[in-house]
Amino acid sequence: MTQRKKPVNTRTSTHSTEDDEDTTFTLPSTSQVQRGLEKFTAAQVDQKTAEVVQYLLVKDQKKIPVRRADLVKNVVKEYRNIYPEIMKRAARTFEQVFGLKLVIIDPKNHVFILVNNLETPEGASPIDPTNPKTGLLFVILSVIFMKGGVARETLIWNVLKKLRVDPGEKHEDFGDVKKLVTEEFVRQKYLEFLRVPHTEPVEHTVQWGQRTQAEVSKAKILEFMGELYGQDPQSWSQHYREAHSSPSTSQASTSSQR
Repeated sequence: MTQRKKPVNTRTSTHSTEDDEDTTFTLPSTSQVQRGLEKFTAAQVDQKTAEVVQYLLVKDQKKIPVRRADLVKNVVKEYRNIYPEIMKRAARTFEQVFGLKLVIIDPKNHVFILVNNLETPEGASPIDPTNPKTGLLFVILSVIFMKGGVARETLIWNVLKKLRVDPGEKHEDFGDVKKLVTEEFVRQKYLEFLRVPHTEPVEHTVQWGQRTQAEVSKAKILEFMGELYGQDPQSWSQHYREAHSSPSTSQASTSSQR
C-alpha cells in the first residue's frame, strides 16, 4: 500500500527565499544590544522606533503580515544590533497608544501581525463582520468551522453562490470574488488553501489561516451563524461545546523580539 502524501499548500504567500533571507540576520544578545545602544543617541533610537511603528501600522491597514526579514531590511537596517530594544519599545507604543498587541503568528518564519488589545466582551473579535468584505470572510470561516476545521473549496463556492456571490462574476461590493478569497484573504493569513493530492482536475481544501486563529474566536463565529440563520448558537450543540470548552485562539506568541 502506498503512503498518502500530505496536502501541499499552493496558495499561501509565496516567499521561496524567506528562510534564506532571515538567516542573514542573527538576533543580537543582550550584551550586544547594550553595546549597540551606546552608538546611538536617545533621539535616534526614538526616531527609529517611530519609523517601525509607522511601517507596521501601514501594513496593518491592509492586513498584511510582516516578516522580520522584511522589517530588518526595509526599516531597521543599520540599527539591527539594537533590534530587540526597538521592537520592545514599538510593542510598548502599540499597547499604550493604540491599544494593539504585536503577535507572532508564525515563529518559524518570524511573521507577526497587530491585533486589538483593548478589552472587549467575551467572544468579541477585532474584525467587524458587518463590513462587507469581512462579512464574506466570516461566512467562509463559518463553513470551515462547521465542517470540522477543513472544507472543500467547491463547498465554499457553492455556499457563496447560494448567497448570490458568484466567483465567476464581478460583485458590486467585493469586485473579483475569486481573487479576493484565494489571493487577498490568503495573503492576509485569514485562509489557507491546501492542494488535495492525486486529484484531476486539481482540488483544494480550505482552512483557517494563522491570522484567523489569532484574531477570531469560535464563539464569535457561532454568534455570527446564529444571526445569519436566526438560530440560537446553542442549537449547534457540538460546535457550541467546542467553542466554549477550549481556548478559541491559537497560542500565538507576543514576544516582539523574535
